[in-house]
Amino acid sequence: MAIKITDECINCDACVAECPNNAIYEPDQEWSYADETILKGMVTLPRGGKVDANAENEPGSEEFYFIVTDKCTECKGFHDEPQCAAVCPVDCCVPDEDHVESEETLLQKKVWMHGSSY
Repeated sequence: MAIKITDECINCDACVAECPNNAIYEPDQEWSYADETILKGMVTLPRGGKVDANAENEPGSEEFYFIVTDKCTECKGFHDEPQCAAVCPVDCCVPDEDHVESEETLLQKKVWMHGSSY
């Protein structure tokens, strides 16, 4: 399951550098699938559908840091636990029950974004 940031976020910035998928963005920041991944041009999303990986998308929040669900792998394939949650001083990085994914799906998402040799 992906991780989400709740509105208890104090915008401390601790989580951003810890995310191996570059899935965490500042409030009001546009984002793209291509940011710090191997994705470029038109790509097929793991859950289906096509998007331009280079296209800038609307911010997920105007007030708090946010996690792009399609880029979050719970740090599977990188770490034993989600690093955003491990470093968050106010425990606002929590499982997102609206986006439940198996470990296999999360690992496939990692390969999709970074290739198998990352």
